[in-house]
Amino acid sequence: MKKRTIIKAIAASAVVSMLSPVTFAADKEPVRIGAVSSLSGVFEQQGQEVLRAIEYAVEEANANGGVDGRAVEIEIADDESTPDGGRRAAEKLARSGHNLLIGPISSSISLTLSQNLDRWDAMYVAVASKLDALTGKSCHARMFRTNHSDVMDLAMMKEWLKTVDEKRFGIIAADYTWGHGSAEFFEKTAKELGKEVKVSLFAPLGTKDFAPYVAQLREADIDAIWVAMVGRDAISFVKQADAFGLNESKRLVGHALIFNYLVDATGDATEGVWGNIGYGAGIESPMNARFVAGFKEKHGRVPTENEGQAYNGVQAIFQGVRLAGSTEPEAISKALVGATFDSIYGPATMQADHQLIIPNYVGQVKNVDGKLRPVVEQTYPTSLYPGASSECSL
Repeated sequence: MKKRTIIKAIAASAVVSMLSPVTFAADKEPVRIGAVSSLSGVFEQQGQEVLRAIEYAVEEANANGGVDGRAVEIEIADDESTPDGGRRAAEKLARSGHNLLIGPISSSISLTLSQNLDRWDAMYVAVASKLDALTGKSCHARMFRTNHSDVMDLAMMKEWLKTVDEKRFGIIAADYTWGHGSAEFFEKTAKELGKEVKVSLFAPLGTKDFAPYVAQLREADIDAIWVAMVGRDAISFVKQADAFGLNESKRLVGHALIFNYLVDATGDATEGVWGNIGYGAGIESPMNARFVAGFKEKHGRVPTENEGQAYNGVQAIFQGVRLAGSTEPEAISKALVGATFDSIYGPATMQADHQLIIPNYVGQVKNVDGKLRPVVEQTYPTSLYPGASSECSL
């Protein structure tokens, strides 16, 4: 399906849901969602999953009477996997009145959006961006994050790494803000655990030939490799690492690596690879059970990590609308701070720095019913997290 057709199909589906026989309160403004994510570029696979889940959440809400008696509308735009593309797309959505923004993958795009929220009279919920600064030194009164941050992931991974025998590590990370942040934190964590990072490599976004990086990692005196890459770049790296036998001699440990889209795109190259898992269909909560059942009925499969995280972000917006009794971005933003509400992860609390506090998970890629997919193996409590960032001043 071509990108233009995908956009039309999603938009048409949202319109159909709006024309269902459900009656909405005539005196209430609709909830207008601006869904901006990647339908092209390096994050295309993840972006399509995110938008699919946002669409599902909107359809589900409208089929059940809307949110606080309000219909939910959705407009979609492609951020082209770049900060400038994200800025243009988000501004267009916000100016059209769809100023409850959600969807980008990259932390760089999220940072760009946050800098413009006041000018656009918008709010923004990050559902896939992990950079700590989003809820740290670059926090914003109208920006929230409902997925796990780097510090949450790595606090958990530190506990898991205590059980790992490997001592000597290499790092390969994406050469942008998030990749460098992940690498820096891993180096610090490894040192604290008496492990050693012997080589750190950074690949520019859009890299197609990973042979030089694979060669350096294969020749290095290391036991395992910390991989912090996403999107098409991660797919290319894993395929080429497998072709050169890298993962036969070195253990791969992923940070935001073992996602369904990547596993599906790389054959059996990721089987047995461990890493953090941002969402799993097997998470036990009443809301998640309903979400998984409904999504499976519509799409014939369980939701992916990106789809679960995106659905959770839309639910946070809906909760903010209910708490505020309003669709105004400022009112919703104020209502969400400190709020505790139900989520697909169970009860969740929006911290003072606008980070949603939810449990976290480590797992590995396993064969389930004849198909490889990431499987949650261990759940870690929220007590591991350091608390609201002292760098965030709101």
